[in-house]
Amino acid sequence: MTARSKAKEPHIYKVQVLDRAFQILNLLADEKSGAGLMEIASRLKLHKSTAHRLIMVLEVSRFVEKNTVSGKYHLGSRLMELGLSAVSRLDVYEVAGPHLRTLVKETGETAHLAVLRDGQVVSLVNVESSQTLRTPATVGTRTPAYCTSLGKAMLAFAPPEHIDAFLRNRKLEAFTRKTITSASRFKQELRSIQKLGYAVDNEEREPGLRCIGAPLWDSSGSVIAAISIAGPVFRIGDDRVSDLAGIVMKVAARISASLGYRGPRGRGEPWSYLS
Repeated sequence: MTARSKAKEPHIYKVQVLDRAFQILNLLADEKSGAGLMEIASRLKLHKSTAHRLIMVLEVSRFVEKNTVSGKYHLGSRLMELGLSAVSRLDVYEVAGPHLRTLVKETGETAHLAVLRDGQVVSLVNVESSQTLRTPATVGTRTPAYCTSLGKAMLAFAPPEHIDAFLRNRKLEAFTRKTITSASRFKQELRSIQKLGYAVDNEEREPGLRCIGAPLWDSSGSVIAAISIAGPVFRIGDDRVSDLAGIVMKVAARISASLGYRGPRGRGEPWSYLS
């Protein structure tokens, strides 16, 4: 062994130690019931003493914790603290910006991000299409939630009591001949959105305008906002809705994942569209 290779050895050893520690954490993340020392050593092809030393260091730092009854190791509370700290620093607007630009590039239509406030959709971010005919900037505007894809996408995945509260004593005014003005029909629409995972504003707010929206989920599993694309009906025809909706949902899934969402892979939830 040369002097040069000896000089490199400590650096290689440190990287290997980190790699093995991360392997242990990843293994425990996949094992909800935990794993014992021998199982960890066997599955990672580590000597028992090596696995023990690594686990002791991780345990002292609360990255792993031992169940005193079963003797198995689980992910520790320190990881949760770090995760919450990281998520708390995420700004949905900052995170969503690059994804909205991708959405515009992939669909050719203007992209929007909005939140739900007092039964209205509040537009926070929009990235305009390069099309000659495009929807104008809407940042700061408020629109009734029941006649927009953004509002319907958020309401569809809200708790039932929130939907009931939204509809209570609320008149669903007709803006166009296609606006949904019946509470029972609106609930039916929300049930359909839950199954599909996306919402469509089919000229319900403005004649000739069609929008496709999908919800954004945070690390707690709550819908906190929605994104959409908007364009003229002659470009977003019936034959394109499904394909464009798939793109919108995939982008929504990426934003949700960036915000810490790790929910179930059920239909209608963004994690199912990441692949």
